[in-house]
Amino acid sequence: MPKKKNKTKQRIIPGSEAIREGLIEAAKKDRNVIFQAEGVSDPSSVYGTTKNLEKIFNKKRIIEMPLSENAMTGVAIGASFLGKRPIISLHRVEFALLALEQIINNAAKSHYTSMGQHSVPIVIRLIVGRGWGQGPEHSQSLENLFSMIPGLKVITPTFPADAKGMIISAIEDNNPVVVIEHRWCHYIKGHVPNKYYKSQIKEPIKIKNGKDVTIVANSLNVIECLFVAKILKKYKINIDLFDLRVCRPLELGKIKKSVKKTGKLITVDLGSKILGIGSEIVSEITSSCFNYLKKPPIRIGMPDYPTPSSRGYLKNHYPDKRKIINELSKLFPIIKKNYKSIMIEIDKESKKLPIDVPDPSFKGPF
Repeated sequence: MPKKKNKTKQRIIPGSEAIREGLIEAAKKDRNVIFQAEGVSDPSSVYGTTKNLEKIFNKKRIIEMPLSENAMTGVAIGASFLGKRPIISLHRVEFALLALEQIINNAAKSHYTSMGQHSVPIVIRLIVGRGWGQGPEHSQSLENLFSMIPGLKVITPTFPADAKGMIISAIEDNNPVVVIEHRWCHYIKGHVPNKYYKSQIKEPIKIKNGKDVTIVANSLNVIECLFVAKILKKYKINIDLFDLRVCRPLELGKIKKSVKKTGKLITVDLGSKILGIGSEIVSEITSSCFNYLKKPPIRIGMPDYPTPSSRGYLKNHYPDKRKIINELSKLFPIIKKNYKSIMIEIDKESKKLPIDVPDPSFKGPF
């Protein structure tokens, strides 16, 4: 009797560790990679992603910067002109607002204004995501702000394996790349290959195949949509689910093909519904696939006001399983018919945790 082949044991690690691996492996491969942050080696180490870098690399490559994001970004741009590949890590997306002039007018435009003489291969890592008491100034997701700027690439990794490959691709890219990392995604665990590899940073990927409705989400919202897809499969509703991954360039070819099949589209934004990435997707799909749409497209995102600090005011603020189900119920009568049972299942899964505490599927501190 032939011996059974042993299945390769998967290496399961969290997203934060996967990103850290990508940073380390890219820096080992290329000596021009340097790290800049306001606290590369502080106790949190940018949610663990830069932990112990100073023990691995020459200290000249680990640059602790003063509290001046504008200066830090300017230094990175200048260093990139001289052949370096700087990685800037900021603990909050809001800190980058203090460097917008450098990011928008210098990093994004230097290749163009120098007639190709200068490239700006810098990576700007920005952390987004909700958490207790973060409030209006630290709960924003501003990928739409950066995505409107020609010359920037903007990526939003979700799963650990893809995050590692995408961060390596971003470091090797000769353009400035803004990486929007949701801090809850840092705790998602998954199989990550123990090798150097790149993931494409040019288009979405389909992560679930279905014929009934097209849903486009990114980052944390992909996890919410996956759970919804699992529930609705019991009611014979199958979702064509896309992880957007890349907000700029916004390549929608695969999504257009999907909408032509399903006739229905839902977008789920990390940030505001008004003027969000979903708005641009819906606009483009409506322009090019209008005759295929059986129902008006639906956008889901945060409401048009700042995020409250108090849990009491956070109900229905963030996109989540409930919001997605509510919108899907407008498309499928069977959901309305079984609405109560579906919501009981959602509540059971989440164990009625506070809205600003990670789902039980997330492991680790937060």
